[in-house]
Amino acid sequence: MSKSIFFSQNKKFFMDDIEGICEYVSKNYMNEFKDILAVADDVVNKKFLFNLRWDMERTVVPEVFNDEINWLHMPEDDPEWIYQFNRHRFWICLGQAYVMTKDEKYAKAFVEQMTHWIKNVKLEDERNALAWRTIEAGLRLEYWLKAIMYFKDSSHLTEEVFEIFEASVKEHAEFLMGIYDTFRLVSNWGVLQNHGLFIAGVMLSESERTAEYRKEALKRLAEEIEIQVYADGVHWEQSPMYHNEVAHCYLDVKILCDRNNIELPEVIERKLYSMAYGTFYHKKPDHHEIMMGDSDDIDVRDIITKAAYSYKDGVLKFGGYDEFDFDCIWDLGIEAAKEYIKIDKCLPKETAIELKESGNYYLHSDWSKDENFFHFYCGTLGAGHGHSDKLHIDLFANGEDILVDSGRYTYVDKPDRYEFKDPSAHNTTTVDEEDFIVCVDPWGCSKLARSINQKMVKSDEYDYVEGGHLGYYDIKGGGVFVNRRIIYIKPDIYVIVDEFYAGSKHKYNQYFHFNNTGKLSKESNNEVNHVSEKNYTDLCFLANNIDLNIKETRYSKHYNEYEIKETLVTEVSADGFASIITVISTNSKENYEKVKVQKLKVKSNFKGIIFEDKLIEAINIEKGHKKYTVVVAHQDYASPTDSFNADGCIGFGQVVVFNRHKNEERIGKVLVY
Repeated sequence: MSKSIFFSQNKKFFMDDIEGICEYVSKNYMNEFKDILAVADDVVNKKFLFNLRWDMERTVVPEVFNDEINWLHMPEDDPEWIYQFNRHRFWICLGQAYVMTKDEKYAKAFVEQMTHWIKNVKLEDERNALAWRTIEAGLRLEYWLKAIMYFKDSSHLTEEVFEIFEASVKEHAEFLMGIYDTFRLVSNWGVLQNHGLFIAGVMLSESERTAEYRKEALKRLAEEIEIQVYADGVHWEQSPMYHNEVAHCYLDVKILCDRNNIELPEVIERKLYSMAYGTFYHKKPDHHEIMMGDSDDIDVRDIITKAAYSYKDGVLKFGGYDEFDFDCIWDLGIEAAKEYIKIDKCLPKETAIELKESGNYYLHSDWSKDENFFHFYCGTLGAGHGHSDKLHIDLFANGEDILVDSGRYTYVDKPDRYEFKDPSAHNTTTVDEEDFIVCVDPWGCSKLARSINQKMVKSDEYDYVEGGHLGYYDIKGGGVFVNRRIIYIKPDIYVIVDEFYAGSKHKYNQYFHFNNTGKLSKESNNEVNHVSEKNYTDLCFLANNIDLNIKETRYSKHYNEYEIKETLVTEVSADGFASIITVISTNSKENYEKVKVQKLKVKSNFKGIIFEDKLIEAINIEKGHKKYTVVVAHQDYASPTDSFNADGCIGFGQVVVFNRHKNEERIGKVLVY
């Protein structure tokens, strides 16, 4: 196939009107383009730094090749640099720089680097194996085929160069056609690989073989999305960044199918839609994904915007951009931008979101930019990209993170990897300072923990979530069942009840990792506060002989980078059952109201006795003019027939809340019977 035939095919790819797109970018996104231009200029000078939005393994130190590029160069100890380098996402930056400036130096650099890579990184040479993983081969097909569209009018893209390019694309496709196994069936690798194969099948000239590429790729992609994506729309590897990479690939596939009258398998159509909502729910009010598992701090609105356009969905548009951003306009085009403007935004109908199959629960006070956002996790590990984060919580309020995940930092097999994967790097609990999931290397585990007892209850004034795990059932000294209950008193109070069911003596720790824009202070033996740029947050703890310690820990928002944050570690020792009640109260700095928490005795109305704490506990919470009584039963207590009395509040149930400033003292709101 000649260059002229390739560019004159009666097919629709990603960009439509390049001049129109350039005009759109010049009008709306010149600041973003300046960043891309800087990347392109570096690439021309053979200087490589990976810091684009979706670079999966970012770097902070540029690598410069003064002479010939060594595509297998590995700085320091991390092969991820080789993987990221050989994906060639930066060639798209060269293309965007070329069409925006008309400077042939960008086309020249693309041609020279592309042909050099093809000449020197041969598939058949085993020394090049790190550059020829199937995941990189699939991503290259996407990035190469998108990149070359920018250089259509360049004199440097000669017929000879195009023939070299086309031959390598076909070699990639044939390579990927020959590799498919059970690992790729369940791994994001398979999706990234086969989405590239599909793009090649669409964008290469029509033939029996390219039709086979498309057919086989769609068959595999349908299998992969069916097995990898839960019914709730979450990718099973439990890392939003990889969820979004997979969603991006399927969106590419849907875009090409829709534009070229290719039938998209129903399972892809359906599950991709649910994945888009998964991306939406994983998003904090600042539009960045939660840093769960191996994820970074990334604005995900481009993914949601593409999905909103593809499905013409107003709720997704509410979670995306009002109009196409820099990335969307290049991938979707001018006509799509005009269609997108016509989609009306809609607010989601619910503020409490239960993603049951994956074990992710989201509590929103509302859907404003200053809302309170709370995430609770009690699901499966999520393979190698999952962390030991069962019962972890995230908290965001008034436009700012409060409680955060520590991040991932590195994949290299060294102590840093485990520091960021272990339970102590998450807002969860441990028993005897032991890990409930035990890693054997950066990806594998010798011991897992089953999540159980998940439930969610929704109401107008309160929401409730709960979950536990069996990670300590076999711990030395006698097994422990760990359970966490969360009562959300809308809009700004959270009651967390950590329960440890045991028959012997153990030590229990909680971990609370705070955003590093503020300062954590110990106010008393059972109270701390965190003052940050936008929030004043109180935490009150109720437990026998609890010890509170503030320490410095590391915080990695992006791969290869870390900062220092403050972490609160609580400690309680007990022989038999133990519980820790934590009350978290958030406030904007302009409207601070101190929360007051009081432990109550709980009486039996039938027997006239005081219940033991191991059976049932209660607290009063006062904040401003509001007052609540919260009662939580750890075990059944009503024998033979009974109800409780807590500060004059009479009721029955396992979790009950009384709104005292509304004079509610009988029955209350039963969240769990």
